[in-house]
Amino acid sequence: MRKVILLVLVCFVASVFFSNAYAEQRAFVGVAKCKTCHKKPAAGEQFRIWSESAHAKAFATLASEEAIAIGKKVGVDEPQKSDTCLRCHVTGHGVAAEFLGPKHDPTQGVGCESCHGAGADYKKKKTMVAIRSGEIDGATVGLMKPNEETCVKCHNDGSPTFKSFNYEEMVKKIAHPVPEAEKAAGSK
Repeated sequence: MRKVILLVLVCFVASVFFSNAYAEQRAFVGVAKCKTCHKKPAAGEQFRIWSESAHAKAFATLASEEAIAIGKKVGVDEPQKSDTCLRCHVTGHGVAAEFLGPKHDPTQGVGCESCHGAGADYKKKKTMVAIRSGEIDGATVGLMKPNEETCVKCHNDGSPTFKSFNYEEMVKKIAHPVPEAEKAAGSK
């Protein structure tokens, strides 16, 4: 009887631990889903700005002759297949498959959700309007406000091509704000 109680207790504790471990992980929806609302000029053209950035080309970059040569120097034969490289060159890399939605595409490099958090719980317009109006705290549905700490998870001396990283300078290069008029319209 004691063994049965102990086994039940161990199973309960393990289930709580594992359910809590995954409770924080949200599902990734992919850049195509973000594009739906974030492509119009009046809304700020965030998709266009991203698609013209180095972030959008981060996965493709790993196939270049230069990346392959750099990879070989650090013991990586195929950068596009290496966890070491993909953790920073692909959105959601290393996340369990059940958290990668059908439109998640690793070949799209460093997409919106790398910086703003997995979007399954905030992707709906109604949710975004509630966030903009202050009804909902975006963090409660997984929307992150990226900061320097977000960026230096990848832009650091762990990268074989790292030279330096000036957050204030670099954040201006990737800026893609929602225009004030759109914010106001979204909160009505």
